[in-house]
Amino acid sequence: MIKNLTFKNFYSFSEQTVIDFALGKKPTPSGYDIEVAGERYNKAIAVVGANGSGKTQFLKPLAFLRWFVTESFLGIAPDRAIPFFPHQLLSNETTYFEIEFVLNGVDYRYQLELTPEAVVFEALYEKTSSQFSYVFKREKTGQGYDFKKKNFPFSKRQAEKLRGNASLLAAAYSYDVSEAKPFIDFFNRIESNVVSSGRRHFQHGAVVEAAKQFHDTPEFLKQMSDAMGKFDLGLNSVEIRELTHTDESGKEEKIFVPFGVHHTDDGAHFELPFFEESSGTQSAFVLLGPILKTLHQGGIAVIDELDNDLHPHLVPYLLEWFEFDHTNPHQAQLIFTCHTPEVLNLLQKHQVYLVEKRNQTSEAWRLDDMTGLRADDNLYAKYMAGALGATPEL
Repeated sequence: MIKNLTFKNFYSFSEQTVIDFALGKKPTPSGYDIEVAGERYNKAIAVVGANGSGKTQFLKPLAFLRWFVTESFLGIAPDRAIPFFPHQLLSNETTYFEIEFVLNGVDYRYQLELTPEAVVFEALYEKTSSQFSYVFKREKTGQGYDFKKKNFPFSKRQAEKLRGNASLLAAAYSYDVSEAKPFIDFFNRIESNVVSSGRRHFQHGAVVEAAKQFHDTPEFLKQMSDAMGKFDLGLNSVEIRELTHTDESGKEEKIFVPFGVHHTDDGAHFELPFFEESSGTQSAFVLLGPILKTLHQGGIAVIDELDNDLHPHLVPYLLEWFEFDHTNPHQAQLIFTCHTPEVLNLLQKHQVYLVEKRNQTSEAWRLDDMTGLRADDNLYAKYMAGALGATPEL
């Protein structure tokens, strides 16, 4: 579970920005609460704001950390820049991340300071009493790194020579350091449709990838099929079949293709391969992949423009999956952006962030940080009237 994330100088956010899942003690308990050691945390957070305000950039730190911690050692050439950008006006300054999370009942803190060229500082801390003590610390000194560790059996010589564009956790995992695996698994449970360039736009190949994922994970195949029947009023169910595909070179390969099953009122039925269904139906099918995977394994789903693929009336249906224990047995979390202000009628003020861009810099705030906003206020009405900010200037 993620407790909070702090970042600075990342894309359009120049100042320190916090995504905080903690509730505090005042909010009325709801189905979206996770309780850990007497503290409460959000299962769901909505991010609302005008076009170009920085909503996608607000989600990118989670997607970036997932990639950097798990894939940077093997997933990027030694001479390549780290794929992110600081704020355009602060390109000579470092970018900073700090994420606090709970793993197997223990609190951890991961810190990362870097430029696109190299890591400046990387550390993992474990809460042992009321304080955090380091598991490892890696700090750039000249051409190499100074490395300190406690109960983390990664070679000091390898760590001090590790190239600057890779995470030490990713490197340790690649060298079969078993102590790194729980952290790799944790960050791998950040599921997102966001990449370094922004939202991962829908492509037809993603339908085949999602179909294979559903086929390989039968425990949520039925849930996907039932949901698609609700999302698309012309669709009754979805079946996934293994077919043989011949590529341009004549090579045959097995692929999984979803078929939509359609029934008529007089009992007739027919099937269509998903490539003949509407683009909205296809993109909703792909969207369900990371969401259902998160619900069934735990972690956090980071979804940009949730309402881009769903009718606004379907958003409450999806949020309910995260609310109830029988559909969310692992206390999975969800953070999403949307353009639908009606979401303010579904969540409380501590579950909503607003994002606004001022003077070419994005700012974000949680609604319960606003002075004078009561728990029983009509958030939707206030937002539509412009009283909360984060609306287009027309």
